[in-house]
Amino acid sequence: MNSYSTYEAKARFSEILRKVRNGQRVEITYHGETVAEIRPASRGQSTLTARIAQLEREGKVATSRSNATFVPLAKRPGALERFLEERD
Repeated sequence: MNSYSTYEAKARFSEILRKVRNGQRVEITYHGETVAEIRPASRGQSTLTARIAQLEREGKVATSRSNATFVPLAKRPGALERFLEERD
C-alpha cells in the first residue's frame, strides 16, 4: 500500500487519485500514524452481509457465531422505571 503524509497528500492529490482509480489503496499518515485510507469505491450494490463477509476475509473484523442469550442485569421487575424516576 502506498503511504503519504498529510502534507504530501495535499501536494500530490491528483497522483493519489490516479493510483486509486487504478485499483490501489493509499494510506495517509500524520506524524507516522495512519489516519486515513483512500481506496476505490465499490461499483456494485453490496449487501451488509456481503460487506461483513468481505471484511472478515480481509481480517479487519471478526464476528461471533454463537447463539448466546442475554441475561438481564436487573433482578427485580421495574428497575428501569425506578432508575428513571430517581434520575429526574
